[in-house]
Amino acid sequence: MDEENPNSHPVDDQNKEQKTKHQEHSTLLVAGYGYVGHQIAAQYPGSSIGLARSEKSDALCPVHACDLSSPEQVHAVAAAIDTPLCGIIHCAASGRGGGADAYRAVYLEGARNLIAAFPDTPILFTSSTGVYPQANGEIVTEISPANPERETARILRDTEQLVLKNNGIVLRLAGIYGPDRSIHLQRILNGSATLETDQPSRWLNQIHRDDAASAALHLIAHDEARGEIFNGSDNASLRQRECYQQLADVLDLPCPPEGEPATGSAERGLTSKLVSSEKLLASGWQPRYSNFLDGVKNDPELLASIRIKLE
Repeated sequence: MDEENPNSHPVDDQNKEQKTKHQEHSTLLVAGYGYVGHQIAAQYPGSSIGLARSEKSDALCPVHACDLSSPEQVHAVAAAIDTPLCGIIHCAASGRGGGADAYRAVYLEGARNLIAAFPDTPILFTSSTGVYPQANGEIVTEISPANPERETARILRDTEQLVLKNNGIVLRLAGIYGPDRSIHLQRILNGSATLETDQPSRWLNQIHRDDAASAALHLIAHDEARGEIFNGSDNASLRQRECYQQLADVLDLPCPPEGEPATGSAERGLTSKLVSSEKLLASGWQPRYSNFLDGVKNDPELLASIRIKLE
């Protein structure tokens, strides 16, 4: 800890050092100024421009209202931007309950339109570890089979292939948690959590929102990442039962009862695998929160925000 700055964090300082001079004096386009996009803009040391479904008055940077699935709107934004871009991070969300049509519009068509409107700008697409269908506790790396059956996950794979074909970068993010977002914290706090009866219980893979943002910024700044796929997780998978047992201990709550597994969303389903982020770690990136319990204990906003949300 920096004695002169009590709010500094060794990993934050390390990740800041990884930013190039080119990045510090260039403009980044954040295509999807939402939960992760806002944090990307907050962490980026240079100027940034955001794209969202509507203009945002509380944004940290200029935000253009833009439907990524509309070629006309994306090209109009490109024409309005009068400063060189150092990169594009496509981190838009499909919206809850949108299904395959929303996935296709936001992810695949969105990536296609961004590539067409900004043909000489490096692009990073935040995909999902949901493209790995493994369900028997396998360790999955970037070369593991990613041939999902779900249509939404297949659309993500199509988007990945498009981005890679254009020398872009794919970052497959595990389950994102952070302030205002943690299904596991919500369930144990509202009493709906259960310990899955399957033995052994399935593996959970997560990454803190702030670490997802820093991983994207780390990769977009490095030319050697072009054309590559990276898994983004805290590299500390937890068994479902272990997750709730540890949360109960930390929060001084009763351990949840045993029960059937939650069914999962229609878009994601349930899997059980250990997502390896060794490739990302080997590139020089380090997470601020080494595991989920570290995030719960040391992110001052996380637990309080979930309690407020439940109230």
